[in-house]
Amino acid sequence: MATASLTPRALYQEVAELLRQRIFNRELTPGSWIDELKLAEEYGISRTPLREALKVLATEGLVTMKLRRGAYVTEVSERDLTDVYHLLSLLESDAAGVVAAQASDVQLKDLQTLHRELEKSVSNRERFFQVNERFHMRLLEIADNRWRDQMVADLRKVMKLNRHNSLLKSGRIQESLAEHQAIMNALLARDVKASADAVQTHFNNGLQAAA
Repeated sequence: MATASLTPRALYQEVAELLRQRIFNRELTPGSWIDELKLAEEYGISRTPLREALKVLATEGLVTMKLRRGAYVTEVSERDLTDVYHLLSLLESDAAGVVAAQASDVQLKDLQTLHRELEKSVSNRERFFQVNERFHMRLLEIADNRWRDQMVADLRKVMKLNRHNSLLKSGRIQESLAEHQAIMNALLARDVKASADAVQTHFNNGLQAAA
């Protein structure tokens, strides 16, 4: 990769994003050792910004630093996955309740538009995943709590380490779509409890499919 692609603005952040995407794309697989010398040479940088980037990814849970052994892409255990889904369920169901109670008609229409995109994406797993994430991010944006948003963003980064497993299960995409329809119906009815319950059901079923 050409050095010109790395901006001097905040080099370690740029490197962190490049590595983050390589992890999400499975170019760097869970459990694999990260060859710092090779990456520094590939990016045309010193090891200092690379190490700073790895520290950023370690705080996000994407990289695990092992004493005298270096950095490894984090492997998500069954316990990790359960904990992440549990917290996401609590945070995003709370957000859904806020949206049901407070969202404007225009904001609900935005969510409806995304839901229709989701319906059109059932034949493309990667596309379905992307639109699904946009729906959840828009829900959080409407709920408007930056502290919750930050926690969810960090948790979702860890979830992406296991991101395709739940959708690989036979019939899971169709089940997920039906769950999204239930969420959408509850939001449009402005039913706070039903909206929160529908999101919790969505995450509980997602965990069972991913485990």
